[in-house]
Amino acid sequence: MIDLLDLHTHTTASGHAYNSLYEMAASASGRGIRLFGSSDHAPAMPGSSHYYHFINFKVLPRTLYGMKLMMGVELNIMDFEGNVDLDQDLLEKLDYSIASLHQPCIKSGTVSQNTNACLGAMKNPAIHIIGHPDDSRFPIDYDTLTAAAREHHKLLEVNNSSLTPLSYRQGARENYVKMLELCRHYHTPVIVNSDAHCEADSGNHAAACALLEELDFPQELVVNTSLELLCGYIPRLSAILAQPEDARCGQLPRDTADTAPASVTGGTK
Repeated sequence: MIDLLDLHTHTTASGHAYNSLYEMAASASGRGIRLFGSSDHAPAMPGSSHYYHFINFKVLPRTLYGMKLMMGVELNIMDFEGNVDLDQDLLEKLDYSIASLHQPCIKSGTVSQNTNACLGAMKNPAIHIIGHPDDSRFPIDYDTLTAAAREHHKLLEVNNSSLTPLSYRQGARENYVKMLELCRHYHTPVIVNSDAHCEADSGNHAAACALLEELDFPQELVVNTSLELLCGYIPRLSAILAQPEDARCGQLPRDTADTAPASVTGGTK
């Protein structure tokens, strides 16, 4: 499978990751990644980044090791309405956002409550990806989730870290088999990410790609295969890709905010 990108990675700013932004990017570049995203945990995660971490991305070069760099965040879904732990005004200034359920930040509820938490996050126009919806400790109605992701034009993540023997998440493989079959049914695209917390894993999607191949999952439903396809889900990406190599992350015009054209929306928002 063509695999051009990795948008879920962590640096030492997350508190429980072990390499710098430059180290993580260098490793991903060495694996052939063309678009690299850094998504440190938002402040509600114990030991993680302060608010100030997310307001100074403007100093960073837009191109690192031959790759375009995107600076985002992995948000914590804080309640069953889908509220998250960064202000909306700040989210709208970031390149992209992932929203995930994490045990330190929210206690698992019923299947309906957990599903509603993800659906609430999907309704936020500044959130683009639902991270690792694969943990049996947070049971989810996958039929509702996959249909809603298509309706709200959001990406569901296939998280490589969840599929490795070191993962603490439970039931990921079985949950992904179920989710991916429903994605096939609803024509809901997915994104494969590493969720790397050290440079040895940055850009490594081996376990996730093996599962997609085993299931014969349609490549046209995997945004990693096409930056143009991803642009339909992160509209400002087109402007990012057009920036010159010497640009900084803070030089993107504000009028490139995430307003997807009607032709690419998957349903009402």
